[in-house]
This record gives sequence, structure tokens and C-alpha cells, in this order.
Amino acid sequence: MLMATHIDIIQKLNVYPRFQNQDQKKLITLSNLDRQCPLLMYLVFFYKKTTSGDFDSVFSDLKLGLEETLSLWYPAAGRLGLDGDGCKLNLRCNGGGAVIVEAVATGVTLSELGDLTQYNEFHETLVYKSSFDGDFSVMPLVVAQVTRFACGGYSIGIGTSHSLFDGISAYEFLHAWAFNCHSNNKSSGTNTNEKDNLVSKPVHDRGNLLFSEDGIRASKAVAIYHLYQLIKQAMMTHQGQNCNFELPDSSFVIKTFELNGEGIQSMKKKSADGFSCSSFEFLAAHLWKARTKALGLRRDAMVCLQFAVDIRNRTEPPLPEGFSGNAYVLASMATTAGELLEELTLESIVNKIREAKKSIDQDYINAYMEALGGGDQRNDGNLPPIKELTLISDWTKMPFCDVGFGNGGEPADYMAPLCPPVPQVVYFMKNPKDAKGVIVRIGLDPQDVNDFANHFLGY
Repeated sequence: MLMATHIDIIQKLNVYPRFQNQDQKKLITLSNLDRQCPLLMYLVFFYKKTTSGDFDSVFSDLKLGLEETLSLWYPAAGRLGLDGDGCKLNLRCNGGGAVIVEAVATGVTLSELGDLTQYNEFHETLVYKSSFDGDFSVMPLVVAQVTRFACGGYSIGIGTSHSLFDGISAYEFLHAWAFNCHSNNKSSGTNTNEKDNLVSKPVHDRGNLLFSEDGIRASKAVAIYHLYQLIKQAMMTHQGQNCNFELPDSSFVIKTFELNGEGIQSMKKKSADGFSCSSFEFLAAHLWKARTKALGLRRDAMVCLQFAVDIRNRTEPPLPEGFSGNAYVLASMATTAGELLEELTLESIVNKIREAKKSIDQDYINAYMEALGGGDQRNDGNLPPIKELTLISDWTKMPFCDVGFGNGGEPADYMAPLCPPVPQVVYFMKNPKDAKGVIVRIGLDPQDVNDFANHFLGY
């Protein structure tokens, strides 16, 4: 295993918006959705080829592109801060700036990292992680690290605060940043209106995701109710044992499974005749059964499948185009392990997935946000590692792998998310080698990896 001592920091710079305006001085009130997880989420983009001369321009272009992008996405140069009561986070547009770092992986080649599709602990050294002692007011919301390898390849590791962006808005931000990196090289020095590079102007105000909790009398948010039930079940299971189920399990390993479109279609055909569903619906249903079977849970244990649903067009009225904050809630369904494995068919699970997604309306959104607002929001957003919860985030419509930070706007050879704050989350990502393929990334206990792989891939 490669060690972090191979990374040498050459320089660290603060980056500020190139153009200033009055909006950049204001306070943005965050929604309860923004406050769920205020930590940074990290992606690493790998580029296998460059020349020594080009590497200097990669760092320079990334910095200039970020200055340009922060002029519109000015909250990304701000800082989080607690309100007067000291328990709710908001975003202060104080121009604190982003951070960009230049580094060298001394004596290390990309080939030594092995299969880039598989998570490697060394990836964690390819992003800049500022020291954090719980004081959000000093934590930058956007960081980047450009690391050169001995082979001439390089990586660009980027971290963005989850209070600032969800997956969709992070993709829009990175897409604009990558385009601005290379628009600086054009004679005009300004963005063009090339069709493929159009990015919606960001809308930073949280709008109708902010509400007076006193005026809401919402129905129950099923996802939150199911989560409370799972926590209660876990507490009862561990009662009397010398352990604390709330402590995160550091033994999780991150595994990646690469599925091509042909393989997914072949798996679908083994389902009931005449039954049609999307790749997401099929894979979510199949993965839920495979993971539950691999964990060997008792038959009467409550098991739950939850997945993120974009609510941009589900609120009343819909959120504006270019909305830059968090706009997702979790849909949820629950049953017992015995019923899931012995009675429910994939078709019936898919129907439950569709029903759960259809239930996400304004009333559900209100209930979800109201429930999130009930506790102290200074925590780091971690969930207890509850085995009975299968949690899926679908990134297939956010092709981060196509974001062109490379020389001339070239996409990365590979893009990898780092270990998230909740390591057991399952990510469905676009397969860059196959338009209809999906990359499945999941955190598992080491003893469950082989069983899960056999059940998931052996369908």
C-alpha cells in the first residue's frame, strides 16, 4: 500500500472571485436539506498523459477558471456560520475564498495505484483536507489539489461542501469551472455560447425550500419514520452488549462493480416475462435483495431501502432552473428480511420503488424538512452504520467523468469519489466505457464482500 508521505506540497493559494458585486456580501439562509451534511464531498479526476510543460498550465488554468466561476457561484467563496441561537448553519458570503494546492507524488506512478476503478486509500492524499476542529467558520467550501505523478500523469482532487451543493448542482458548478479553465485561453477571454457548454445561471437563494415551521402541519415523512424504527431496532439488538452501534465502523471497504449495458439487459431478461423497468429500478431492487442476503440478517428483522429523489420539479411551484443548493429527499420502503428474500419478486419491489417515488410531493417534502429541523444541526451528518438500511444515490444522470478539466478540455481517464461520510451508501454512476452501463460503488464489511459479489453478479 502506498503511503501519504509520497505527497509533497509545492504551493497553496487562496482563490477569490475575479469580479465583485454587492450580492457577494449577503447572508444566505440555508434550508434544512442543506444542513443535513455540512462536510466536504471529494472527487478525484485522473489523467494518464501530459507533458511536463503542460502541467504548469493545468494548475494555472484551474486557478483562473475557479476565479471566473466564483464570480457567479460566489457562495462557494464564503463560509458556514451558526445563527444567533448557535444551532442552525447558514452561509455567509464573506469572500473568504477557495483553496487550491499544487502537489507532487514523488516517485509514484499512476500504474502503481492499480485499477483506478477500485477505491484505494492513497486516493485520500490526492485531495486537500483543511484542518477542522468543528469550527465551520474557518472551513473553505471548495478546495482543489493538482498532483503530478512521476509518469507524467496527474490528478485533480476537488472537494465541495454538501451544504453548498447536492450532486446535480455540484455537477453544474464543476462543468462551468472546467469550461472557464479553457475559455481563458480563447482570444476573447469570455465564455462562448457553444451549445454543449451552456450552463444555467446559478440561483443561490433557497426560495420556497425555506418555511416557517410554526405554519407547517405536515404528514409523516416515511423515510424519517423508517430511519427512527431502524435505530430503535438496532438499540434493542445491541442492548446489554458492550458496544455502541452509533460509532462508525472504520473497517468498511469500498468496492466497485462495473456493469455494461448488455449485461444489465441480460439480467433484466431473467425477470418476469413482459415486465419492463428502468436500469435504476432493476438494479436498486436487485441490489437490495443481494445485499440483504449477503448480510445474513434474521428473518424478522426490519429492512429498508432508501434512495435520493430530486425535487426540483416536485415542489410547488418548481424550483428555478439553475437552483444551486440541495434539492433532494429520500424515498423509502420497508419490509422484513424474510419477506424480501422469500416472497417479494423483483417486479413487486420495482412497483414499491415506483410508489415510493410517486409519493414525493410538496406535503412529503414539508414533512421531511420539518423532521430534519427538529435536532441540533452542528453535527457532521453521519448516520449510524445500520446494516438493515440500504441507501442508494443515483449519479447516472450526472456524468462527472465527462467534466473536462484536462488539457484542451479533455475528460478524465477516470473519476473516483472518495469514501463519503456515510461509507455504506451505494452510488450508481455512469460507465464512461458504455453509454448504457452503470458503475456500482458500495461500502461493505470485509466479511460480506464475497457473498455480496456472488449474489449481485450471479443473477
